[in-house]
Amino acid sequence: MEELSTAVAGNGHVVLLGDSIFDNGAYVGGSPDVVAQLRDELPDWRCTLLAVDGDVTPGVLRQLASLPRDATHVVVSVGGNDALGYAPLLEQRTSSVGEALAVLGAAAERFAGDYQAMLDAVKATGLPSAVCTIYDTPPSQPGQKIIKAALCLFNDAITRAAFSRGAGLIDLRLICSEDGDYANPIEPSAQGGQKIARAIAGFTGAAQTAAVDLPEPTSIVISG
Repeated sequence: MEELSTAVAGNGHVVLLGDSIFDNGAYVGGSPDVVAQLRDELPDWRCTLLAVDGDVTPGVLRQLASLPRDATHVVVSVGGNDALGYAPLLEQRTSSVGEALAVLGAAAERFAGDYQAMLDAVKATGLPSAVCTIYDTPPSQPGQKIIKAALCLFNDAITRAAFSRGAGLIDLRLICSEDGDYANPIEPSAQGGQKIARAIAGFTGAAQTAAVDLPEPTSIVISG
């Protein structure tokens, strides 16, 4: 993807909602967390962290209650903890691949309902908004291929919700693709956080351009 300019007129206030993908300060060993890195990417902007380590998708509704009045952009990264809650399904015995897919599909459908309700609340703010996919686990992690395959069902729910509602999409699966992007199997390192911050900054610039050039809300995809 071409590098997106964030040198836009004026400034803004971007708010981060969700879980430890953004609230990763406890995992980077004193290095800058995502919101600090985002402030470096957007030095003339305000950047507020409302995401809470450990939160699941319905928790974003609580976080929205604290949305600053002067917020101009909202970015959400949530769903990984929801998927972790369904991890025991991977150990469930089934009689066929089809039955296994049906079990996982039912879980993804329940997740989709929660996710759509959350994104509807975010879109109700009237602010340009983007959501993040659930990234994979580090490439060298045991079971990575199984986890990656199972997460496709949850990420499908996220992308469908985003595209049907005109929300931006930041694809963390492509952004955090190296072992060094992870502090542990599920949290971003300072290296991964820098990539995430850069993608968020790219979204804010693209969203402001789209607001001028496009009459209707349009999904913007950030993949690197």
